[in-house]
Amino acid sequence: MRTNNKDLPLDQFIEFALYDKDKGYYMKKNPFGKEGDFITAPNITRLFSEIIAIWVVTFWKSIGSPKKFNLVELGAGNGEMMKVIAETLKNFPECFLNCNFQIHEKSEFLKKKQQINLESEKITWIENIEITNSFPTIFLANEFFDALPIKQFFRKKEGWVERFVDLKEEEKAEFKEQSTDIKIIEQKLNFEISKDQEIIEYSPGSFEYLNNICNLIKKNDGGILIIDYGYLNFKMRETLQAINNHKFSSILEDIGDSDITYNINFNLYKKFIDQFDDLNSIITNQKKFLTSMGIVQRAEIISENIPFSKKSDLFYRIRRLIDEKQMGELFKVMLIKKKTNKFKTGFEID
Repeated sequence: MRTNNKDLPLDQFIEFALYDKDKGYYMKKNPFGKEGDFITAPNITRLFSEIIAIWVVTFWKSIGSPKKFNLVELGAGNGEMMKVIAETLKNFPECFLNCNFQIHEKSEFLKKKQQINLESEKITWIENIEITNSFPTIFLANEFFDALPIKQFFRKKEGWVERFVDLKEEEKAEFKEQSTDIKIIEQKLNFEISKDQEIIEYSPGSFEYLNNICNLIKKNDGGILIIDYGYLNFKMRETLQAINNHKFSSILEDIGDSDITYNINFNLYKKFIDQFDDLNSIITNQKKFLTSMGIVQRAEIISENIPFSKKSDLFYRIRRLIDEKQMGELFKVMLIKKKTNKFKTGFEID
């Protein structure tokens, strides 16, 4: 399948496996729901998206209830979250009518799915996130960053090496290592990532997105809400994994048929954002965020008038989202905003 004989850096290999227009995992099938390899929070219960919508309203008020603002979802899956958000915001007409709904989606396949699901809403799809208007922008990124290709580096006795993939024959793909000068990478990133680390995992694409988004927030106001699985430890660890048919599989097998993902080191994101003098970030976990936003009380109100079987199903789904052994602790929620905005809704509990 590949004609050239060169080894690919890990991030280029992942880019190929996920986003190649013919073979890429996200380009040819719907990875969400029962048929796919994972179910995201908006597909577990619509209450998740309703809570996000309520959060959007409160954040919009914190930036002065602007007469026009952009709401941009990054990587919208099958469009379910945006659909519920738009429906919920209709209960807040001032917010809804001022909102310019946008989706940024890399996968043409998923874009078509979203367009079918969202045909009744006033939504535009954007190729890149260089927002052309000067309205404040609220970005939503639910399980977006974990799907962006990463690089991996390992500290050896003789110095740092970068992981590559030998793809000369797809059936015999194997990992290779090449020595690298980590200082050059740090100069490009403009901050030090190797200090006291044995392993480095980072996504060049993530930092590109964050850089553009942070500059937009600085310029026009707004913020970004990031919900993703990750960890807060200072020490980075290897977290790369592939999932095929709901089971973990090898990164180098079933190329193009497996989802490849990793756990975000939110400490690294925080460090990156600290470079922007007038921005800051706050972090909590999904359990604390959703419970402080009132998801359990909302479920109780809804469940008053539904049969017992539906009621137990609803609470089972809520438990999946907030249980510490399920998504509650594994998923982190991060808000990046201007320092002058003291907004803390969803993040008050320490």
